Amino acid sequence: MKLSHLSPEKGSTKRNKRVGRGHGSGHGKTSCRGHKGQKARSGGGTRTGFEGGQTPLQRRLPKRGFKNIFKKEYVIIALRDLAEFSDAIITPEVMIEKGLLKDMKSGIKILGDGEIKKSLTIKAHAFSASAKEKILKAGGKAEII
Repeated sequence: MKLSHLSPEKGSTKRNKRVGRGHGSGHGKTSCRGHKGQKARSGGGTRTGFEGGQTPLQRRLPKRGFKNIFKKEYVIIALRDLAEFSDAIITPEVMIEKGLLKDMKSGIKILGDGEIKKSLTIKAHAFSASAKEKILKAGGKAEII
């Protein structure tokens, strides 16, 4: 089966309204726009959130807090998830390949949840103190990329 061979179920699609095709169609002359006014004009209408000159809701509500646009958002991975790996060196590419994560965002941070028995070399963008300690205790390395 190919994607191009699929078609929607019968009755699940609705035909477009054909306007401006004569008064016999019921959608002729003004093409369902009524007579005159802003909405009747081509390109007419107002922007989203416009309330006819009244201060819009988005401006009336109080604003709170601060959004740091430079904030780094790390993908968090627990040590218990890495303990199952058979590779000696674990890099972000290996984690993506094994399906542990989909995309790296700003980087990867390893947290110390769980135990690790094997000596692994783990390469990530950040480590928690407990994770670093457990990795070193098992005889591995925690390398910051």
